Amino acid sequence: HVQLVESGGGSVQAGGSLTLSCAASGVTSSRYCMGWFRQAPGKEREGVAGIDSDGRKDYADSVKGRFTISQDNAKNTVDLQMNSLKPEDTAMYYCAAVRHFHCESLSPGAFTYWGQGTQVTVS
Repeated sequence: HVQLVESGGGSVQAGGSLTLSCAASGVTSSRYCMGWFRQAPGKEREGVAGIDSDGRKDYADSVKGRFTISQDNAKNTVDLQMNSLKPEDTAMYYCAAVRHFHCESLSPGAFTYWGQGTQVTVS
């Protein structure tokens, strides 16, 4: 049974930083692609970053150079370090997983398991 629990959201001023963490259970890092997504009010959910079993990373163009995804296999966590935050980064952020060695896509439809989300507000 896969369970994903996000933490670390909050409110921050523009230019600030936050680190989101996703605690994953029932997931073997060597067989899963892990991703972070976000959804702002009135907008579709979009992929932010993904990391696969080989440690390869993929980012949305809007966050490249500002966000960093990482995973700790010993702790079974996936973090999203967010720097230089902008008001347009305000959204509910979700952790997601799909049983696949590589991240084929950052499309939400490509992921099977989802957390409940954590809110990030940038003012």
